[in-house]
Amino acid sequence: MHNGTYYKEKLSANKLLRCYEIATPRIKQYLDAEIQFVISNLHDTDAVLELGCGYGRVMKEVSPFVSKIVGNDISRESLELAKSYMKPCKNYTMIRMDASNMAFRPCTFDVVFCIQNGISAFGVDKKRLIAESMRVTKNNGIILFSSYSHKIWKDRLDWFRKQSQVGLLGEIDEEKTRDGTIVCKDGFRATTVNGNQFVELFDEFGLNASIIEVDESSIFCKVIKEKV
Repeated sequence: MHNGTYYKEKLSANKLLRCYEIATPRIKQYLDAEIQFVISNLHDTDAVLELGCGYGRVMKEVSPFVSKIVGNDISRESLELAKSYMKPCKNYTMIRMDASNMAFRPCTFDVVFCIQNGISAFGVDKKRLIAESMRVTKNNGIILFSSYSHKIWKDRLDWFRKQSQVGLLGEIDEEKTRDGTIVCKDGFRATTVNGNQFVELFDEFGLNASIIEVDESSIFCKVIKEKV
């Protein structure tokens, strides 16, 4: 099954929420470190977009630090759950939209971010996803993408095994799972993007990517959209 379809049909809303509830302390540390890194790049006047916002897990944490936050996701069920999850926040909007084909006008957001390996998990063309991110970011705005560091491979794999054991994912194909790629017997496949690959992807658009490892768990790609 295509990853995008998987998250839309099999791993959305309460099932997605359950994935994070069963995370180990090390994985919860990784998830929080990602959010804190994003927040460290924000200003209280910023209009911010999260690609693949799910039920609002990250948006809820980011909301107090920005003027406005918008999230998009392809899962109607996740966005429905987000209405209650995001209730304490007043400065957010959520839209059902494919992150690789967005309806926003050019140069709309000060910061666009896509974390927790969305660049791989979405299952869309990476270059198209980056092109759309660039298009909707203001000149001199910031684009942030993240993927997993190889240093958290064991903890990441243990987390995916737990998800499989409780029926959130298909059975892990242990023979095919290696070198940063997790494969399930039902067709789900979780890959990663390393620092060099991020640099190469953005270099094709004439942009310089800074690579930052966070918490020995995330590889962040930070790009300033220079005025053309």
